[in-house]
This record gives sequence, C-alpha cells and structure tokens, in this order.
Amino acid sequence: MPFKTFCLTVLFTGLFLTGIQAQDIQIDRVEPPFWWTGMEDQGLQLLVYGHNIGLTSPLILQKEVSITSFTRVSNPNYLFIDLQISSQVKPLNFRIDFLYGDSVLISGSYELKARRTGSAERKGFNASDVIYLLMPDRFANGDTANDSAEGMSEKCNRSDPDGRHGGDLQGVRDHLDYLPELGVTALWMNPFLENNNPQYSYHGYAITDFYRTDPRLGTNEMFVSLVAECHKKGLKVIMDQILNHASIHHRFMQDPPDESWIHTYPEFTRSNFRASAIMDPYASGYDRDRMLNGWFDRHMPDLNQHDPLLLKYLIQNSIWWIEYADLDGIRLDTQPYPDKEATAEWSSAIFREYPNFNIVGEAWMQQESMTAYFQKGTQNPDGYDSGIPTVTDFPLYYALNRSFNEKDGWSQGLARIYLVRAQDYLYGNPANKLLFCDNHDLNRFYSSIGKDLDQFKMGMTYILTSTGIPMIYYGTEILMTGFESQGHGFIRTDFPGGWPGDSLNCFLDGGRTRDQQDAFLYMQKLLTWRNMQPVIHSGKMIQFIPEDGIYTYFRIHEEATVMVIFNNNDQEKLVPTARFAECMKECSSALNPLTGEHITDIGMIKVPAKSATILELH
Repeated sequence: MPFKTFCLTVLFTGLFLTGIQAQDIQIDRVEPPFWWTGMEDQGLQLLVYGHNIGLTSPLILQKEVSITSFTRVSNPNYLFIDLQISSQVKPLNFRIDFLYGDSVLISGSYELKARRTGSAERKGFNASDVIYLLMPDRFANGDTANDSAEGMSEKCNRSDPDGRHGGDLQGVRDHLDYLPELGVTALWMNPFLENNNPQYSYHGYAITDFYRTDPRLGTNEMFVSLVAECHKKGLKVIMDQILNHASIHHRFMQDPPDESWIHTYPEFTRSNFRASAIMDPYASGYDRDRMLNGWFDRHMPDLNQHDPLLLKYLIQNSIWWIEYADLDGIRLDTQPYPDKEATAEWSSAIFREYPNFNIVGEAWMQQESMTAYFQKGTQNPDGYDSGIPTVTDFPLYYALNRSFNEKDGWSQGLARIYLVRAQDYLYGNPANKLLFCDNHDLNRFYSSIGKDLDQFKMGMTYILTSTGIPMIYYGTEILMTGFESQGHGFIRTDFPGGWPGDSLNCFLDGGRTRDQQDAFLYMQKLLTWRNMQPVIHSGKMIQFIPEDGIYTYFRIHEEATVMVIFNNNDQEKLVPTARFAECMKECSSALNPLTGEHITDIGMIKVPAKSATILELH
C-alpha cells in the first residue's frame, strides 16, 4: 500500500544531529493504518516501518493515549509501540513524535475512528446459513482495466490454468444477485489480499501485504462496499485469513524485523503435512517440529507465532478487517499448522471483541477424532481447546465422495456416511461442522461421482439436510468438473459467463445445458426450502443404520419432523417404516416439499432408485 494512503504523515524538522540527520530517518508505513475507540482491549501495538526508524524513541503527549512500552528489534527499520487507549477517548487524531536524543526528528498523526454501531454484537454465520465459496480471480471479470495492474509482477494470462485470469471484486458485485437467486446466504471468498508474486499468485494464499487488497482484484474501499452490498441482499461475508505463512516476497522476508519471525533450517525444509503429530501421544519431536515449522512451499515461508510481536500483529490484523469491513466470519486457513496455543490466543482475542462471531478452521484431517481435536469444546486428553467454534468435516467429505459409487456393505456405500456421523460424539459441537462435497483444493464433486446427476442430487441433499453448516463451491451447482491430479488450475476454472465474450453464460437460465439447468433448479428449490426450515437449522438428528441400500434419518424440532430417505440401489424400493416409529409417532401423512407430492399412507414409502427423498411429516 502506498505511503500516502496511511494516516501517519511524516514531517521532517531539518535538524542535524551528531551521527544522524533527519533525512536519515524515514517512515514508509504504520500498521494497523488506523484503529477504533471503544474496543474491549484498550491496548494497541503499532508496527512502524521505515529506514532507521528503530533508532528513534516515540513520544505521545495526548492525555487519552499513552505509550506503555516500545520495542526495538535487530532490524533498525522497525519500531513497535505499545499504546494504552483510555476507555473515555472520543474519535481523534493524535500526534506521535519520534525523537533522537532530546530532539524530535519526525512527527505524524494517527487516527482513532468511531466503531460501527452495534459492532461488538454482530452475529456470525451458523447452521441456518448456506455458504458459497468462490475464487475471485476465477468467478467473473468486472473490470478488465485492472487485469494486469501496474507494479504487480504477474500479468493476466487466461490461457494458463495456473495464471491470473482477471476475475475481480467488481465481477463478484456484478453477479451478486446470482447468489440469493440460487438460495445461498453467505459468501466466502478465497484470499483477496495482495499476492505480488512472479507466478502462481491467483489463489491468494501467498500474501505480500496483509492490509492491502490486490489491485488486480480491486481496492480496500471496493471490498468494504462489496460487503455492504452483500448485507443489503441478506448475505453474510466470511474472509479467508492465514496465520501460518506469507509470501517469500513479503517485506517480513525481504527485510525481516528479526530472524525469529520465520522458522528457518540450514536448508529448505518442507512441512511433512502430518498434522497427526500434534496430538499423537507417541510423536517424535522431530516429526512434530517438521509438521509445525516446515514451510508450506518454497514461496510460502512459515511464520513463527511464538514471537509475541508477530502474534500481536496477526491478531490485530484479523480484528482490523472485521471492524473495517464489517465481516460476519473468518475462515482460518490450515488450522493445524500454526502454533496451536497461538491459534487459541488469536481466537480468544477475536471473541473478546465479538462474542457472537464465528470462525471456521480448515482442519484437513482424515479421521474424526483428529478433526474434533481442533474444535472448541472438544474434551481433549491434553486439555487443549482451540476456541474455534467450527471445523471443516473432511472425514464426511471423503465418505460422500465414495458412498454413492459403491455397493452397500458393512462399512461401504451409505454405511460410510452413517459411520462418520456416528462419531459426532467426539466433537465439542457437531452442529458446528462445515459440510461440503468439494472445495478449491479437491476434485470437483461431479467428476468424483462419474458425472452422475442422480448421485449429485444425493450428495447435495445430504449436506443441505443433515446436521451442520453446508458449503457449496462455486460452479458445483452447474456441474463444473475437474480432477485435482490434473493441477489446481483445473478445479478452479472460470465460471462460464463471467468474462466478456464467453460462449456460455451460466449465470442465466438460457445459458445452461439441460443437465446444468436440472442441477441448478434442484439446488435452488432445495435451498429455498431449507432457508425457511428451523427444523433443519437446529433440529435434533436421529439416524438409522443403513439396510439393503436404504439410509434414513430424521430432523426433529418442536412440532416439526422431517424424514430423509436415501436409496443407493439401482432399483426403486418400497421402504416399510415400522422401525422408524420412535420418530414418526402419531404422524399419518407426509409432503414432499420438492415435488409437492402428498403421501396419505406412510406405512410403506416408495423411493426411486439412486435418489434422496425429503418428507415433511404431518
């Protein structure tokens, strides 16, 4: 971010001092660039960066703001200032002097803004929501003028699957009505912050500036405006944030504050990606260290959250974006990889400011017990509690991508889903798991199931009717395809119709193929129904062991009961309901909300082959 956009304005005094001149001191940036009054935590740490600024001492004479301490690090281009802000302070600009000896070399002003009304009471996303995940560079190009922004190393090349394709925030805003039309209620975008890297920068996970929107996607002000527009349309917004790593081209690597900020080895050492070493009671120190401190990749150095200055920086950055952009949630990338105690401290700081907020952690684990370890409230043997309410349910993802392709057996087919859910007792809160059939790192669901439309509907029905918070990856609703083994660019292809001149426009009914329209309308009808059903949002779930390729569960809430029946057979089945009596009780009829069919005799229910049937019981 250019210096002129910061609230700290440098004023040179023109003094000449022994050994140093005023022009030898420079301030390029201050982070956070501004802050707010009325925060629960009245402390604030400023990172001041500029040539030799660490040789100075800060002074504030404003009575409502005091310096409790300041820290010089090994690099003289950094100075960290800890402030205490009075609870009675009103919004203001206050002066900071930077002294060398007894003389002021540089002065500037820092702004404290007023918080948004009701900011602390904001409510995060929950099981009443359906999240839509999109990658900004691959969704829609609303401003072709910023495709190859000045000063950005990588230019637009839509022919390269791993290159930048020109999608941006304006493109998201141009097609924002598509989301409530589909029926989703929350938007999660992959990171939109600056990734000024020479190649493979489109995905957003190698950040070069934690406070700046990538200019090829837009501006900070544009993102804030997008969030406000989402709120007007009833959409919550979730920001993708990263604690574990940054880009090798970030200032913290190019001109590091201190060598302690980055985990280093004598030679490049990649993480072993074995998060099991974190909770393994027999894990070696070598394996655990390699997991937590190894780099994600050569261009993604591993940040050391044990450094208190860095941890405070990351905490404040998250809170700054919540307050500045009016966010409704955070998705924490690679939750197991940062130091786990630091992650808990980070989440605790956020919930002190926003008690009703929500965070989902990407806990990419294959086993249920290891996934549960990272959710708030889980009774872990070592006493660890992450403080993060929601975790990604990867074990269920793996089951959903295999179950419908298999013949049913003791632990195959639909039994896979049943057995995953049977282990929900391990979690602190099973209703706060994120359910999904695919995402930006995985095979497209429609490809995994052999492009079978019936299986597609079964998978979507499951994540949208069972206990949890469902997430839909962009393009899943129009049957986009791709295998991760081809390369990530092939599971992150452009949404058809998002670019000028696209031959198909899948944002419109007339632009979809027959199967795409069938899938879209099914999803739209299912989502519209779900949005109005408290029984699905918070109802109790009771499941029955799959038998003969039939899997049945119920959602029960107050006076409402919903029955969901999966038939994984290639033939239609008549399902006797006597064994479900504990859930059906005095119910004598049912309504299929998707077809409008009324069933007056529910003693035996007909279920089509390879299908999921939803019934409202009366």
